[in-house]
Amino acid sequence: MLARLSIRDIVLIERLDIEFSRGLAVLTGETGAGKSILLDAFALALGGRGDAGLVRHGVEQGQVTAVFDLAKGHPALAILRDNGFDDDSGEMILRRVQLADGRTRAFINDQAISVQTMKAVGAALVEIHGQHDERALVDAATHRRLLDAFAGLEKDVTALETLWEARKTAYAALETHRANMERAARDADYLRHAADELKKLNPKDGEETQLAERRTGMMQGEKIAADLREAQEAVSGHHSPISSLAAAVRRLERRAGSSPSLVEPAVKAIDVAINALEEADQHLTAALIAADFDPAELERIEERLFALRGAARKYSTPVDGLAALAATYFADVATIDAGAGQLKGLESAASEADRKYSAAATKLSAARIKSAEKLNKAVIAELAPLKLERAKFITQVDSDAATPGPQGIDRVEFWVQTNPGTRPGPMMKVASGGELSRFLLALKVVLSDKGSAPTLVFDEIDTGVGGAVADAIGARLARLAGKVQVMAVTHAPQVAARADQHLLISKDALDKGKRVATRVNTLAKDHRREEIARMLAGAEITAEARAAAERLLKGAA
Repeated sequence: MLARLSIRDIVLIERLDIEFSRGLAVLTGETGAGKSILLDAFALALGGRGDAGLVRHGVEQGQVTAVFDLAKGHPALAILRDNGFDDDSGEMILRRVQLADGRTRAFINDQAISVQTMKAVGAALVEIHGQHDERALVDAATHRRLLDAFAGLEKDVTALETLWEARKTAYAALETHRANMERAARDADYLRHAADELKKLNPKDGEETQLAERRTGMMQGEKIAADLREAQEAVSGHHSPISSLAAAVRRLERRAGSSPSLVEPAVKAIDVAINALEEADQHLTAALIAADFDPAELERIEERLFALRGAARKYSTPVDGLAALAATYFADVATIDAGAGQLKGLESAASEADRKYSAAATKLSAARIKSAEKLNKAVIAELAPLKLERAKFITQVDSDAATPGPQGIDRVEFWVQTNPGTRPGPMMKVASGGELSRFLLALKVVLSDKGSAPTLVFDEIDTGVGGAVADAIGARLARLAGKVQVMAVTHAPQVAARADQHLLISKDALDKGKRVATRVNTLAKDHRREEIARMLAGAEITAEARAAAERLLKGAA
């Protein structure tokens, strides 16, 4: 329920704080006092359209804050959770800032939020009904939901939605398979050839990168190995000095007998040189082994890269996409080979899903048609006291199995016939402003505990009626207030007398008449009698008017 409404700098309202109670709250006041301003401000906090004209003259921004007390599990909390807000506290604060340049800012529990989300939350918290209101009950899109709520069919609808999703999934799988079969059949020869070729190639994800890195490393090793082989050729090849030096040593050793002191130092030095060269040859051999160059392996790597890149060009895909392409081709070939059997199974599954949905939708449609008659009788029973005794209320249920949907095969719309002999039609088009308000009230009384918002606002639904009809309106508003919080802007004393809370809206002159401001006062019993007397008599309140007001208050008690 709405617990508190605070308004700052909106049109003629400078500062206003209103505490609301449960039950029926009426707002009364002379024409032009600011009742419509109050409702416009309230609508702004519920996500209504912003307007720079709402900002009080001379200030940069206005602000409206609405505080609600909510029970656990309220739909508004679910909307917040769906939008990333995790707050299950019992209090919800909606705040809307209207800037003078036309921009607005929206907050829920002091967290910035989109106006769209605020509007969804506001719709779950409050319904506003007036003579020219085109939302809520007069919106045909909600009529099916309201009929289902009246009949207690919500679980049936949820079950049907599940069957609809299963049906949709089954038909989507069938259509996908058919499309795949048609595509595959057109290219069967090509697909088989490509699948065989890619199967033989057997590409792996990331293989090109690994091979390229290995190839680069081996090519660097090849350059080093070439230098090492060149050095080894110089040390131990055909032109190696080792054999020449060894022959020289043998010749010198044969001459050593005649002059040993002359020859031996030279022989030793040559032996050292030979040993050094042989050691160098050993180091070069070890280095060649460590250089990790295998010409045969390099050739295999280059051939593999050539094959992979050739296939990638052929099939117009990156090398890393070959594995996925191969999987697609394999699946397409499998679809061709096993398509007929799979198609039969998918057709059977889709047919069964359709059968289950159709049976449930037909059953739900029959329940709606039956419940529509009960709803008609319940609403018509409320019409006579509202001076609509010759009118009829008709819940039109049009069933068409050719246009199924998640909620069934029915289009539901509330129709009315205002007088015998006239053509019935959609409630919004046929009923006049005053009649529409009374039809809405009767319907809302019947549906009060069937998915209603916790706060209902009725804006001057008693316009143009008086006496017994106004009293009947007041009685129904009071009955409604026993189940939900009701706010009513009214000019009817019979309605005001039934209030649990009476708010008087007035316009006060400030600064010696230089400016005016709207004020709201909660009236005590004596002041209530005076206000109701004014509503009865006009500007000049008589004793008779006060007595009549007293009788109305006592009669409503």
